[in-house]
Amino acid sequence: MKGIRDFTAAVAAAVFACVAVNTQANDKEASVQLITLDPGHFHAALVQKFMLPDVKPEVLVFAPEGDDVAQHLKRVESFNSRAENPTHWVEKVETGPDYLKRALFATFGGNSHPRASANAARNTIVVISGNNARKTEYITRFVEAGTNVLADKPMVIRPSDLAQLKKDFAKAKDKGVLLYDIMTERFEITTMLQRALSQQAGLFGTLEKGTPDNPSISKISVHNFSKVVAGAQLKRPQWFFDPEQQGAGIVDVMTHLVDLVQWEAFPEVTLKESDARVLKARRWTTPITLEQFGRVTGATAFPSFLNPYLKDGVLQAPANGEFTYTLKGVHAKVSVTWEFEAPPGAGDTHFSVMRGTKALLTIKQGAEQGYKPVLYVERAASVTAAEHEKALRAAIASVAKTWPGVDIKAEGDHFVVTVPDRYHNGHEAHFTQVTENFLKYLRAGQLPSWEVPNMITKYATIMQAYTLSQ
Repeated sequence: MKGIRDFTAAVAAAVFACVAVNTQANDKEASVQLITLDPGHFHAALVQKFMLPDVKPEVLVFAPEGDDVAQHLKRVESFNSRAENPTHWVEKVETGPDYLKRALFATFGGNSHPRASANAARNTIVVISGNNARKTEYITRFVEAGTNVLADKPMVIRPSDLAQLKKDFAKAKDKGVLLYDIMTERFEITTMLQRALSQQAGLFGTLEKGTPDNPSISKISVHNFSKVVAGAQLKRPQWFFDPEQQGAGIVDVMTHLVDLVQWEAFPEVTLKESDARVLKARRWTTPITLEQFGRVTGATAFPSFLNPYLKDGVLQAPANGEFTYTLKGVHAKVSVTWEFEAPPGAGDTHFSVMRGTKALLTIKQGAEQGYKPVLYVERAASVTAAEHEKALRAAIASVAKTWPGVDIKAEGDHFVVTVPDRYHNGHEAHFTQVTENFLKYLRAGQLPSWEVPNMITKYATIMQAYTLSQ
């Protein structure tokens, strides 16, 4: 009997060892836990459009009951069920009025949990993309719990939230966790090439300072309330049209444009709030009829919280904004306009100019470009055509080491940068790229040294403009 017991014990030990090894291997392969908190914006689902390295397929979702979370789950399921490259996410959903408390409990980072574990919390990423009214509060609660936070833009929608965000960044540093916002436009290929070519001094020279009326950097974005996302007509929540819940136009999409000005004009340079000075700012509205509102929200009437924005039965959506400012002495202009829907075959569009002493780099995305972003290079008047072409070919050869296949072709008195289709992966894919980049930072245990100061500078600049625009 002793021999049998010893054999059984040995087998059990071996099995346990195998299970332990397999568990460790699985943990090593996929050790990061995603938590999705109160998803109300479609960006929350786009983080999961593709499977992510090191991330467990089981995602914890905590939200109040309602259409927001239902739409989120529907989008994730569409990724799981698509014919090409399907995902295999398993959404574990808990809804109810105490969703925030249960989400904090699940991080293992909250003091209320009987098995509180800082290590478990540090291997958790909370994705926050939804109604922005409570976003700063959500960020604060999870950073205090010692959890990494990946937040959709904007992190703040009013000046009073900015001081708390600064405290949250300081707390994240103390806790050894990462707080980051989702800046997808850094991964758009023509924007990356515009930035790269602006660093080629032989071609671009130096960035001009510009003037308020003729800024050296201009970024103009046109968005649409009605659009197709992940192959289906987008259904927007009714609160999306309320500036008290979504944020006024000058603080929402504008986050991307201000981020790109900083990222392109001063790459990897640590900026501070005093580097930016807003000169002028304005906001305006887009009229939305009840029929149009119903098409994108499913509603049959305007909710009462939109009453302040109704005029003669038409919603005057306070979605648009622009401002001119200086950043370390460089003049820049950023502008965001919302239309109800784009022309057939079109979508959201982006226009961008960087003006150097030797060349002009312009991104256009209009009808002439088939509504796809195209980068143009034009020489300055002080540079001869021969000098310009020689410098451009040398610059393209340099950037093609990073993006093989990128080339140029002459078109009239300027050049077009030709980009292989494989680099045009689309806005939706950029969410995966941002998250993969965040995972690299998580493995390294830190963000680049310039990221946090520049996020603070970005939001401080936008809050300057928000205040001035009133």
